[in-house]
Amino acid sequence: MKKKFRYLNHTADAKFQAFGRNLEEAFANAALATASLMWNPEKVGPNVSYPVAVEGRDLEQILVRFLEEIVYFFETKGFLLHSTEDLRVEKTPDGYRLRGVFRGDHHSADHALFGEVKAVTYNEIKVETGEGVTLQVVLDI
Repeated sequence: MKKKFRYLNHTADAKFQAFGRNLEEAFANAALATASLMWNPEKVGPNVSYPVAVEGRDLEQILVRFLEEIVYFFETKGFLLHSTEDLRVEKTPDGYRLRGVFRGDHHSADHALFGEVKAVTYNEIKVETGEGVTLQVVLDI
């Protein structure tokens, strides 16, 4: 498999592609790419967990809503993502549903912050499936 994610050139914001063998792995890697713009997930312990559940009309919408949860948990709970677990993306009669668990820890002096994601955008968003999955996202930083 390719690397988990890579950042792409963008004039004002942060743009990345995340990769996976399936949707769940690609979404998990997109979460790491998002968190990595604000802190180093490898230096955060998996001591706290929060369930995550989002629904949307299409894969692009649940991707945006899923990544927005990382920003929301950071802003409201001081939660720093380390990893995701038990991600499941399911087709529903109205679109899609994603369920899973965020693992990480609360911010403390032990964790260096070095950036801020203000919002997840729909600008240039892509979900490509085939032999593996590639996600493309632009974040407002």
